[in-house]
Amino acid sequence: MIKIRQLSQDELPNIWTIDRAEIIENIYYFREGQLVLEPEYYDMQGWPTGEPEHYAPFLEDCFERGGFFWGAFEGETLVGVAILEEKFIGSKKDTLQLKFLHVDKNVRKTGLGRRLFSLAAEQARGMGAAKLYISSTPSENTVHFYQYLGCVLAEEVDAELFAFEPEDIHLEYTLR
Repeated sequence: MIKIRQLSQDELPNIWTIDRAEIIENIYYFREGQLVLEPEYYDMQGWPTGEPEHYAPFLEDCFERGGFFWGAFEGETLVGVAILEEKFIGSKKDTLQLKFLHVDKNVRKTGLGRRLFSLAAEQARGMGAAKLYISSTPSENTVHFYQYLGCVLAEEVDAELFAFEPEDIHLEYTLR
């Protein structure tokens, strides 16, 4: 049984133990105002080289600012994580970023990703946010996951987040 709880700061390095292996066959690109799916094959085995070292300081900063970190555990093993940024973005300052959402390959398609997303959405709603902002990995499966949850292309692309991850698909989720 998978249990979800808040992560402590000393558990943050465990995020990089999540097995995100995946065979990717198609990638989305945002071109001329629409999503274009193109065949591209990647055999992702774990985290790309250097990614943990690159992203860890951003996650530490988010934690220290008061971001929300949920970990999903199967026994003692971290198998999923969702991170909600605490600072509001957007021209109306009414949007919070879902900074990170990853689920271990061994527990995908069990509803865990949806559960983690829902926790972040509930927290954001409780903080008064109107929207969640998601900078999604452009793989077909990831974009379809977010679309299934009701996410759509972001009406207002955050310039800073776009500059940080220009190849991602920038989405939003309206909090009802």
